[in-house]
Amino acid sequence: MTEFISRRSPVYATRGMVAASQPLAVQAGLAILERGGNAADAAVATAAALGVTEPMSTGLGGDCFALYFEGASAAVSALNSSGRSPAALTLDRVLHEGYNHTLPLRHPYTVTVPGTCAGWFALLERFGSLDMPTVLGPAIRLADEGFPVAPLTARSWEVSAPGLMECNPESCVFLPGGRAPRAGEIFRNAALAASLRAIAEGGPDAFYRGPIGEAIVAALQSRGGAMTPDDLAEHAATWEAPISAVYHGIRIHECAPNGQGLAALIALNILSCFDLAGLGAPLSAPRLHYEIEAMRLALADARWHVADPAFHSIPLTELLSPAYAAERAKRIDPHAASHEHAPGLAAGADTVYFTVADSFGNICSFVNSNSKPFGAGIVPPGLGFALQNRGFFFSLDPAHPNALAPRKRPYHTIIAGMATRESDGSAYGGFGVMGGLMQPQGHAQVVLALLEDGLDPQSALDRPRHYLQSGRPDSEVLLEEGIAADTAADLAARGHRIRLVTGLERVVFGRGQIILRDPATGALCGGSDPRSDGCAMGF
Repeated sequence: MTEFISRRSPVYATRGMVAASQPLAVQAGLAILERGGNAADAAVATAAALGVTEPMSTGLGGDCFALYFEGASAAVSALNSSGRSPAALTLDRVLHEGYNHTLPLRHPYTVTVPGTCAGWFALLERFGSLDMPTVLGPAIRLADEGFPVAPLTARSWEVSAPGLMECNPESCVFLPGGRAPRAGEIFRNAALAASLRAIAEGGPDAFYRGPIGEAIVAALQSRGGAMTPDDLAEHAATWEAPISAVYHGIRIHECAPNGQGLAALIALNILSCFDLAGLGAPLSAPRLHYEIEAMRLALADARWHVADPAFHSIPLTELLSPAYAAERAKRIDPHAASHEHAPGLAAGADTVYFTVADSFGNICSFVNSNSKPFGAGIVPPGLGFALQNRGFFFSLDPAHPNALAPRKRPYHTIIAGMATRESDGSAYGGFGVMGGLMQPQGHAQVVLALLEDGLDPQSALDRPRHYLQSGRPDSEVLLEEGIAADTAADLAARGHRIRLVTGLERVVFGRGQIILRDPATGALCGGSDPRSDGCAMGF
């Protein structure tokens, strides 16, 4: 039986490093670095390999975001390649068909335009040094030749199999022999290899304006979907200014909304109003109470304000100001859980996060996702990947900023983190924790572990986590095994609804990766989450 038991040390290297949730994807990124590629090249190679080795979580049918620290300029750039809803998918249409609260989890209406392919090309165009055929080479080989499925991946695959069977009753490339592959079994995906070759040779047009796009539209329209070839053809990734906040002299960068990185920054700003060290040990009840309450407030803010900024004006300067944090901090009762709430926040998602650092001083923090496991469960024949269901996160309340509308980006759970030193702008490191609503909570918790408590990357990721499941007043707070029973009892006495989580169910706390750079020596130090199959490796 597979158990979560980490006995890892942090990994050190000087020339390059990759930290990801699949060792074969880490190897793919390192191979590109060893060929002279930079962090952007290796990031796309890693993302593509993850789409092969962890297909329930990510792939060409999903979306991606990235933060890129360029060593030469010491600038952080934010890439948003999340897709938009179809032009014909209106709120009136959805409500008329009887969907009054949320869209069904696995439905063609939840499929927004897949942004991954455009994001990969945008990252290489701005920062890459190698061509796409070279960068995608390792992933194509993995798909063609096959790979042994990792144990935790096999478990997630098996859990997702019923939904795939329901959505693809005729057949599915991901269920050879009618079942999910078991740990150690070799899985091949010739269809995905062909799709990767097509975009390597034909560029993004092969995906958005060619046979791949035609197959996507056909699969969706055959199920009653609204997507058209024009929706695909008009997709574009965007480069945007990141948002940020300073915690203990380190500037934490996140992508701007429509991603929920805003919640992590608001929570950290609120926590900076308190002397956390004076509250007790890091996993003591008083400190965890403040962390939970700060995140409860931050999620309430995010639930209203995180939306497509093309449709909704977001007061980011105000929300990230010290004055706003101070006002929000006043709402925390030291002795009792609050009733601040954010109705409708969804929990749980399948995502991959990874980070890459190179010898040129660049760091890439990258997140790629199908949303739920295998997304909408729709696998267009012959393509080798599933289509995301990110549109599930739209609100069907016409008064909500995140209300469904044509050609609109939905509230996005996936976020990447980057940190720089406020004193000189140098890179501190790339970090992230994947997994639905856990992501901003995981970001805040690893930042506190690193900056408040001085832990190394591996120790920061090993530390037991807590998870506020939603923004509702009656939401449970999950505590991971390793947090003391008396701490749980104390939190319950303060009004938190506590549930302890053990064993394999600990995947609910997300899967993180961290790479830090030493400012004096340039040495890299990395860690990888024990809750996944992955690792950090360097050379």
